[in-house]
Parts: sequence; C-alpha cells; structure tokens
Amino acid sequence: MPTRQSSFRLFRLAGIDVYLHWWWFLVALYEIRGRGHYSSIAWNVAEYLCLFLIVLTHEFGHALACRQVGGQANRIMLWPLGGVAYVTPPERPGAQLWSIAAGPLVNVVLIPVLIGALALARIVGLPMAWPDAYHLLRSVLYIDIGLLVFNILPVYPLDGGQMLRSVLWFVMGRGRSLMAATVIGLVGVVALVALAIYSQSMWTGLIALYMLMNCWTGLRHSLKLMKLDKLERRQQYACPKCGAHPPAGAVWKCDRCTETFDPFATGMQCPLCGVTHRDAACVDCHTTSPSAAWVPQHTTAVAPPPISAAQVVPSAN
Repeated sequence: MPTRQSSFRLFRLAGIDVYLHWWWFLVALYEIRGRGHYSSIAWNVAEYLCLFLIVLTHEFGHALACRQVGGQANRIMLWPLGGVAYVTPPERPGAQLWSIAAGPLVNVVLIPVLIGALALARIVGLPMAWPDAYHLLRSVLYIDIGLLVFNILPVYPLDGGQMLRSVLWFVMGRGRSLMAATVIGLVGVVALVALAIYSQSMWTGLIALYMLMNCWTGLRHSLKLMKLDKLERRQQYACPKCGAHPPAGAVWKCDRCTETFDPFATGMQCPLCGVTHRDAACVDCHTTSPSAAWVPQHTTAVAPPPISAAQVVPSAN
C-alpha cells in the first residue's frame, strides 16, 4: 500500500486529506507521451487528469459513505495504480457494503451525465468545430465505464470482491466471508496474470501483483477472524462504543512487552511485565475506551485503578 511518507498533500476537502504519490509524476509522463490520439499533447494531459479526477470522485464516494454509517475516513491517496481511500467503517456487513458500493455508484451517476454532455456536444456541432474536445469527452465516458466494469468484478480486493465479502458476511460471518472472498480473489489474480502475459502488459502485471499482496493479507486476516469468532464472549462486559462483548481469550497484546493476554481475565494487568492498562480496544469496532467503561451499568464489578497510560491493542488487527 502507498504510504504518506512517499507522498505529499494536495489539498483538504470535507475534512479529508488528499495525497499524491511521487511516483505518479513519472508514470504520468510515461503514459502521456505514449498517447497519440490528439493533435496536441495538451489534450493527452487533459485526458490523464480527467482519469484521476474520476478516480478521486470515486474515492470520495467511499469516504463520505463510510462517514455516513459512523466510520472514520480522513485520507485519500492517489498513486500510479489509481486511488486508495483509507476508510474504517463499523464492523457490520451493512455498513461495510455501503462504504464499498458508494464508490462504483459514483461512476454509475457519471455515465448519464457524460452521455448527456456528448449528446449536447453533437447538437452544437462540437465534433466538427473542435474535434479534440469532443474526442476528450468521449474518452472520459469510456474511461468511467471501464473503471466501473473493472471495479465491480467480484475479485478481492476490488470493490466487487469486497462487496461480495460483505454480502457473504450476512450468512457466513466475517471470518469465513473474508476467506471465501480472498480465495475467489486469488483465482482472479491467476486470470489477471495470464492476461498480463498474453497482452504483454506491464501495468496489468503490476495490478495483479498488488491484488495478490492484498489477497494474501486478507487471507491471513481471515484466519485470525475465524479464530476470534469461535471464542466465547464475556457477557458481563460490553464495549461502550458498539456494545459488543469481548472474547474470552488472549487476543490482546501488551504495548509494553508485546505479551498476548486477556485483560478481562487479569484485571487489565499484563501477566508478563505487570503493567496495568487503563484502556482496552474493542476487537469488533476497533475503538479504545477506558477499562472502567467496559463494565455494564447493571453489574457491580470494579475495574482496577489505572497505573499506566498504555493501550491494549487487539492482536487480530
């Protein structure tokens, strides 16, 4: 995944920082010089910028939808392979599905807008008076449709693959659904590699490599989630943010000595280094709350006094 250290911030809109990766300029130079559909290279530049404008609106769709369902979204990265919206929707299948689906829906909305613009352009005689402008408008429509079709393929980690995972979540649970989506994604990666070899396309190969890395990460995470889903839950405690009960098992990690332990079984004290933590992170919604807030109102349990500012971080994250 692209990192903030290898990029710079372009602007901030609606509380979302938009970053541009440094490699974008090198790839843009290569791509722009390789396009010869226009009478001037300025039109090539305009087409490439329109491509990333569509990508940017797509990513804003993800980010704003994530916020709508109560998630966090404050950063978008544009890089040579497209865009990445860093979103953290609530751990619910419906919330995840809407956060992912909103991106392709932006492309769907753009299609009638661009078709209408093309129709108007033909009426005013733009193809004859200004053919480059008309060709640019038509290319933007094709780009939008191409991005939509590619993104909704049911191949993880594409939007279609993540939407498939969210739908399967309703019936299979979060761990098994992610496992199924990543296995399908690996099959898609094999097909994409074959296409890259057949077409001798470097970019298709890079996309396949990116997808393979994400599938592998998703596969490993699904194994952790499946293990987590099998654990019993401590009904006497509840996350103050989402209401989920913490699992009974050593799935937290002490940020002082990295020992894995169950803070709700040890009074928030690490059994290895003896540090008592004042905070506990929910393995479901990933928010961190004071340990005392985890005790429901109807219980009389008393949390131990905090003597450390360390956080307990779930090892399944």
